[in-house]
Amino acid sequence: MTTNDHHRFPFFDEAQTPDGATGWESMYPYFLVPSEETREEENSRFWFADTMHWSRGVHPFDSIGAEAVYLGAGQNSTRIFVLPTSLGLDVRVVNGYVYISPIAVTDPEEIGRRAAFFQERAGYYYANWDELYGRWKEKMLAAIESMRTLKFVPLPELDPVEVVTEARGRSVSWDVIENYHRLIDEFFLVWQYHFEFLNLGYGGYITFFQFCRQAFPQISEQDVARMVAGVDVLAFRPDDELRGLAALARELDLAERFAGFTAASPAGELLDALSGTENGQVWLEAFEKAKNPWFNYFAEYGFTHDQDTWAANLSIPLTGIARYVAKIQAGEDISRPVARLREERDRLVTEYRALLTEDEAPQFDALLNLARMVFPYIEEHNIYVEHWAHAVFWEKAWELGDLLVSAGFTRERDDVFYLNRFELDTVLFDVVESWAIGVPARGSKRWQAEIGRRRGIVAALRSQVAPPAYGIPPEQVTDPFAVMNYGVTTERVQEWLGAASGNDGRLTGIPGGPGTVEGVVRVLRTENDLGLLQPGEILVASITAPSWAAAFSVAVGVVTDIGGMMSHAAIVCREYGLPAVVGTGFATATLKTGQRVRVDGDTGVVTILPEVGE
Repeated sequence: MTTNDHHRFPFFDEAQTPDGATGWESMYPYFLVPSEETREEENSRFWFADTMHWSRGVHPFDSIGAEAVYLGAGQNSTRIFVLPTSLGLDVRVVNGYVYISPIAVTDPEEIGRRAAFFQERAGYYYANWDELYGRWKEKMLAAIESMRTLKFVPLPELDPVEVVTEARGRSVSWDVIENYHRLIDEFFLVWQYHFEFLNLGYGGYITFFQFCRQAFPQISEQDVARMVAGVDVLAFRPDDELRGLAALARELDLAERFAGFTAASPAGELLDALSGTENGQVWLEAFEKAKNPWFNYFAEYGFTHDQDTWAANLSIPLTGIARYVAKIQAGEDISRPVARLREERDRLVTEYRALLTEDEAPQFDALLNLARMVFPYIEEHNIYVEHWAHAVFWEKAWELGDLLVSAGFTRERDDVFYLNRFELDTVLFDVVESWAIGVPARGSKRWQAEIGRRRGIVAALRSQVAPPAYGIPPEQVTDPFAVMNYGVTTERVQEWLGAASGNDGRLTGIPGGPGTVEGVVRVLRTENDLGLLQPGEILVASITAPSWAAAFSVAVGVVTDIGGMMSHAAIVCREYGLPAVVGTGFATATLKTGQRVRVDGDTGVVTILPEVGE
């Protein structure tokens, strides 16, 4: 997608609807789609694709995430902690993909007024971080457990007699409506909690980053990031469990059992074979112990209903274990290089600190300590929110799908995801009231026909790759979430704009993991393609998830479309010592599987290399 005006990206109304997707706008809540009445405002702004969280076009029900995420982000940035230079991120769905727009504060007087509120409120959290973070974990676990208790069971022929003998005065059918509303409310609450600490975490890191860039003009982004690396966080625990199980398999002389196991292999056959030996039973006990809670972990980010958790698809963790077993058998050390990272970290801190004056050194120490204090939350919150909470949420959504099928309202259990959350509310009422009266549901035929139409639309939308941006680039990108997580900086946007009209055989991005490597590209469109990755290849994806860590043991480099210095892709690559360039904007659209490239994780440049013989 290009535009004749090289000072901007295309506008929403210039986006081409894919063949077969006409009318896609009708699937989503009106406030999520561009409209004629909001066109002037939308065209005046800059929007970038949130393919980090939605790597593919979203089903109507799955768009609830776009509502909840940016409600929570806006509340905390704009109204609660009062970020001085940034409000929230506005959101739209365009051709099925989620786009967001950072809203900047540019008036110096208003920035100063907001800064006073921010210093008071953020200061309280920074001063009491550990205590408040502990309370945050309690709130999150309570919300997750609340969702877990919700039940959506088929409606009985009659209410149970206890409704009469206990004089309840209400039908069990109303539990469907009440529990649905509770499920939606808890999901939105989880996402308000999500942002309670996140922008403060990014703010702490950005402050340290800005100090370093001013004090050490020649310092690289990698060196700043490496001074905060090597911190033990919960996000690495699932992968550590796989490594431990691989080591145990070797100790119990079970390595041969895992030879040749891939994502396409039946998990049940391997587990049955292991159960037939004494050592295998010992290993299976450890495997079962690791599953709860560490396998409640999505293969990607858990923002769409059609993603598997490790627990739901045991071939995913077993493939990771098999890859680690093979490396152990080859004599390789599979442990995460934490000691080396910490040694490098401490060396860099010592070297750079020695360059400071007596007045600057204490400030450096304070900001470094702040960055290290907030860093664990930047990674750990995903375990609680995107993995543990989302796993329960989607489990309950699937139960709603089963309920609609049992009531004869829909034909397939995944039909429910072709309704947005407001439509599902009315459908559930239709089902409950029709059951109560004893008549067929009024909307069944109409919705079955509409769901059939929407299936074709969603398939057409998902066949297209999301353009990186729409609209007019800002003079400055100031939103910490956009900069640190997405890598959408002022410079990056200008590079995207130039790349949109052609490239010179190079892609530029943000240095994600240090080092340089050359290799063959493997473009992965979704997490389902991970099994295609071969040893020695360079993994190219819209974004990578922390749960892809086992794949990083196979890849020699990583390139992504989106992501910043504190994105999960960058953090994981640094912690695993893997060269990476993130936030390129066009990697999955430009690179092809089988091409050779050079990935320079120190400068953020990906170079397409000539084919052998050229």
